[in-house]
Amino acid sequence: MPDDARRIPRSPNLFVKGKSVPLETISKLEGQEEGAGDKQLQVKMLVAGDAMMFMEAHRPQGLVDPEHAHPDHESICYLVSGRVRVVIDGESFIAEPGDVWVHPPGVKHYHEALEESVQIEIKSPPTKTWG
Repeated sequence: MPDDARRIPRSPNLFVKGKSVPLETISKLEGQEEGAGDKQLQVKMLVAGDAMMFMEAHRPQGLVDPEHAHPDHESICYLVSGRVRVVIDGESFIAEPGDVWVHPPGVKHYHEALEESVQIEIKSPPTKTWG
């Protein structure tokens, strides 16, 4: 269970119009600097339940996340568009639309956007890892 500072509370609505949720530009990911200039990660936290959350991650081509691990949750990711190099526990994969991967708790990973990309991510439990 994430600590209270990281825990995302249940969304007040049972239905969310995705287009109505603004993108948030991310400056830190798990406490590390994330992107710079026009190469910045943007996320859209769409909805959270008691046990999981659902979000979009938008990466411009060339953005490389800092290598990091999530100590208190796991994430499952689905690539909607673009191409992304995904490195999980030192193993490298090239993700294309329709591909899926998991970040287990405590396992180091990062993404490199080979093309502008949009990824869906489910985190369980619902945890905010950005700032």
